[in-house]
Amino acid sequence: MAASESGAALRSQYLFQLPPEISLYWPETGIREITIRYLESGHSLPFPDGLVINGRGWNGYTFTVDPGRTYRFRVSNVGISTSINFRIQSHKLKLIEVEGSHTLQNTYHSFDIHLGQSYSFLVTADQAPQDYYVVASSRFAPRVLTTTAILHYSNSRKGVSGPIPWAPTFQIAPSLMQARSIRWNLTASGPRPNPQGSYHYGMITPSRTIMLANSAPYINGKQRYAVNGVSYVPPDTPLKLADYFKIPGVFNLGSIPTRPPSGNNAYLQTSVMAADFREYVEIVFQNWENTVQSWHIDGYSFFVVGMDGGQWTPDSRRSYNLIDAVSRCTTQVYPRSWTAIYMALDNVGMWNIRSENWARQYLGQQFYLRVYSPANSWRDEYPIPKHALLCGRARGRRTRPL
Repeated sequence: MAASESGAALRSQYLFQLPPEISLYWPETGIREITIRYLESGHSLPFPDGLVINGRGWNGYTFTVDPGRTYRFRVSNVGISTSINFRIQSHKLKLIEVEGSHTLQNTYHSFDIHLGQSYSFLVTADQAPQDYYVVASSRFAPRVLTTTAILHYSNSRKGVSGPIPWAPTFQIAPSLMQARSIRWNLTASGPRPNPQGSYHYGMITPSRTIMLANSAPYINGKQRYAVNGVSYVPPDTPLKLADYFKIPGVFNLGSIPTRPPSGNNAYLQTSVMAADFREYVEIVFQNWENTVQSWHIDGYSFFVVGMDGGQWTPDSRRSYNLIDAVSRCTTQVYPRSWTAIYMALDNVGMWNIRSENWARQYLGQQFYLRVYSPANSWRDEYPIPKHALLCGRARGRRTRPL
């Protein structure tokens, strides 16, 4: 993807044996549809065959730099299942931005990037003029996948050489410590998620705590994924249209609890959680599974105030960063750990909260947060577009005259 000087988009590729009935549809059907059928047949996606950088395999992409100049690399993990570690041989990574927020300019030799996350680094071409490895490798995975691109000095007369630089593979503690080191740069003259000086996130007491626990139940004999015991199923009418036109029977507010239930029971439901406009909430993501989770919230940025291992308790708030936590829209939760965020509900609408792992998301690890305001004001929410596509039970209804 594009960046100021250079960019790197990291993807994972799947190669797996398709069931015979699915293989028959290959000429007419895209890989997304084939993958969906594979999941719906009760299979789990196999481990990726490899990683690519900007769509290219091993040493397939080249970044050309001039000696002495500094370049911005904006690196995004756009894969569907795997956390990665990013690094450049013999060069330091100076972190400057996380998903729109300016950060303290800490320097790293390598950096973990989880599903759906984006980071910007400054890299100075201050080494001997030759070619160097740009490396991405899998993290917290059953086996280590690695791919490389080339950092090419414009006056280079020597190709890449030496071993690929080392990076952690399965260790959680270094990644957790690195994540905690990401801090908001309070002196940067960049945009803020709220009007300057209107409030500080750490000085407001949240109105309530929402706890979200992911799980991997079997429902009706098939693998599903759930949030607080509810595995999401899409309705026949888009939720925003159903809410706007007040169409009954599409969803029910409160169809997902705000805390995980006791026991292991799980069920299918079009899950929608109710919330009020201008609430200030604390959300705790609790992960009791042995895999890293990556969560995204549409329509919002939030402050990542804390993360640690084990069970979250009210005493965990003592470890919160209430001064310079970074504002972002996607956060990780480590295995058997928790992550806490503060979020101001300043955006009216129907917003998706989901796993960034594509298979988990498709099989139910998502739900919608309906942020409601009785004012019905264009100041708080834009009106429905005149050209909006009306489908499902909203078909044939009118949008608006203006």
